[in-house]
Amino acid sequence: MYMAICGNIGSGKTSLAEKLGHHYGMNVLYESVENNPYLADFYGDMEKWAFHLQIHFLNSRFTQIKAIQDQQISAIQDRTIYEDAYIFAMNLYKSKMLNDRDYHTYLDLFNSMVEHIKAPDLLIYLKADIPKLVNQIQKRGRDYENGMRMDYLKNLNDHYTDWIGNYREGNLLVVDVNDLDFVNQREDFALIVERIDAEIHGLFSQR
Repeated sequence: MYMAICGNIGSGKTSLAEKLGHHYGMNVLYESVENNPYLADFYGDMEKWAFHLQIHFLNSRFTQIKAIQDQQISAIQDRTIYEDAYIFAMNLYKSKMLNDRDYHTYLDLFNSMVEHIKAPDLLIYLKADIPKLVNQIQKRGRDYENGMRMDYLKNLNDHYTDWIGNYREGNLLVVDVNDLDFVNQREDFALIVERIDAEIHGLFSQR
């Protein structure tokens, strides 16, 4: 079983991945954030560091998926390789933070990679509005995120809406987390698990 959790910055992906990993006894593959050599520089100068950051994330995500496939392990992935291309790289390109040359070089690499991987058995999208995202980002207090612009988050949310609306790679579960606190409220976490269990049951009944 390969599950992946997607969603905007501050939607709760990492927290949910950790809790689900513990609940199901599955490996959790986290997004390369704390040890990312480009992230702080990127938030200081997006145009200068956008290409470097996206290449780093793309390679990290591809390496994780190859490990899942080659070792045949059950795992939960914190963010997907598809988001790297269809959300973040596209947003940077449309915002003119990535030029034509770098963007199309990036897409060529992405398209070569996805020929060798399989989509998640279940993709879980955490849908969150801007106030929820901002509140979560402020709570975790990462210095490099303090200057994040509201329009940056909004643009990302718009891209997520478009991408999720056209997602056809595999099974999809959309969870609206605006009124949920699955970290501190057991019943909220139980509600998400119940919905995931229903999806998993459906997956295995198809096999």
